[in-house]
Amino acid sequence: MSDPLLRELDHYVVLEPGGQERILTAAETREWLEGHLAALEVVPGDLAPLADVREQAARLLDTACELDLGPGLAIQWFAVRLEPPN
Repeated sequence: MSDPLLRELDHYVVLEPGGQERILTAAETREWLEGHLAALEVVPGDLAPLADVREQAARLLDTACELDLGPGLAIQWFAVRLEPPN
């Protein structure tokens, strides 16, 4: 997500295989990503150089909207605005 306006958004819709869509705060979404990253046996190559799952999750939140968990399985997240801008 290279648009600076998107980084100001405080909520995300998150999607998991076989699950319902949920709306999470930015902090909850980061924690959700951290949990999924920690469960991976192999972290994606572009995230491997980062120090820990916290930094990896922050990078994903800023640059992507999908993480492959395995063959045919992926999680997705999308920034949403719940309130109109002032």
